[in-house]
Amino acid sequence: MTFANSSIAPGASSLPPLGAPGLAALVVLVAGTLALGVTYGPVQGALFLIGGALGISLYHAAFGFTSAWRVFIAEGRGRGLRVQMLLLALAVILFFPVLSGGTLFGHDVRGNISPAGVGVLAGAFLFGIGMQLGGGCASGTLFTAGGGNARMLVTLFFFIVGSLLGTLHFNWWASLPALPPTALFQSFGALGGIAVSLLIFGAIAALTVVVERRRRGALEQEPESDRQGLQRYLRGPWPLVAGAVALVALNFATLALAGRPWGITSAFALWGAKGAQLIGIDVAHWAYWQTPANAKALAASVFADVTSVMDFGIIAGAMLAASLAGKFAPSLDIPLRSVLAAVVGGLLLGYGARIAYGCNIGAYFSGIASGSLHGYLWAVAAFAGNVIGVWLRPWFFFERLNIRRNDG
Repeated sequence: MTFANSSIAPGASSLPPLGAPGLAALVVLVAGTLALGVTYGPVQGALFLIGGALGISLYHAAFGFTSAWRVFIAEGRGRGLRVQMLLLALAVILFFPVLSGGTLFGHDVRGNISPAGVGVLAGAFLFGIGMQLGGGCASGTLFTAGGGNARMLVTLFFFIVGSLLGTLHFNWWASLPALPPTALFQSFGALGGIAVSLLIFGAIAALTVVVERRRRGALEQEPESDRQGLQRYLRGPWPLVAGAVALVALNFATLALAGRPWGITSAFALWGAKGAQLIGIDVAHWAYWQTPANAKALAASVFADVTSVMDFGIIAGAMLAASLAGKFAPSLDIPLRSVLAAVVGGLLLGYGARIAYGCNIGAYFSGIASGSLHGYLWAVAAFAGNVIGVWLRPWFFFERLNIRRNDG
């Protein structure tokens, strides 16, 4: 059932009706911000609202890391990857000077900088396969689930299960050979680190141009939108570049308020652990949950956890955006093989993200924005996993895999 009024003409100035899901999402965002602000402080409330803005941005821009990698691998189209390089370029320009100084607006800040080793390679590779089978990455799973995609709820549930399993084995993976946490701005300085990063992003963007011209004959253009002006930004779709700019700005706001960049999947592990406790599984004795920070999170409410609160905000924001776009129409008509892919993909996503110190957001976007070597290693291994995942997709989704050159 669609709740938005489809009779509104493109470019109309009136705000489209929200319908029940959109109104509920709006109430949750407003009431949640106020309640969190009163209970846990204004910063927690503001971070929930930033999560909502991230959900709106992800949904309206259809900013999918998974789809961008898939179409490049399978079809040679690189527009999505080029926008990702722009995203990363803007991020390092903003983040490196601040992280090298260690403070922002008088508050201490730190980057997502983790060891780069075997665990990252294995975890990111598994995550890459899971991206294509699960039908999304960490951010993609949240915003599409919030937007009414029932299949992604299956992926999300098993993403949480996989994340919990990853915590069981986390210390073993962390004990394997790895380079110490290293950031480019530490090795080259802020300006030097930015220069090195931009060279890498430029080289990748140039490679996508060469590949796309050879395989497609010309570069793909941004599709025209029927909506313009304010209506386009209220109801979508946004230009991909606008989505990238919004994600960078909101990640920087997260850094300013939370003291560290945006992350997603540590909350899934926490939700899984709390769920396990409810059914009688004692996870508190697992080594992962005995570190001071994790033990504190496990003992406290999920609403005290920054990452959880932002994830809840993403779901609510995406639901609001889907309602504004007139696309909130959940359906339970899901083919069995697609459900199986969601189960397998979700487990791989969750397990891989936990042992690799993050997902496409925590390790790839925020890790590279932090200059972390593990973010670059994650990207290489995850891309390799995506290649395998694209090769496996036809069995689950009855797609035709066409990786031949097409100059038409």
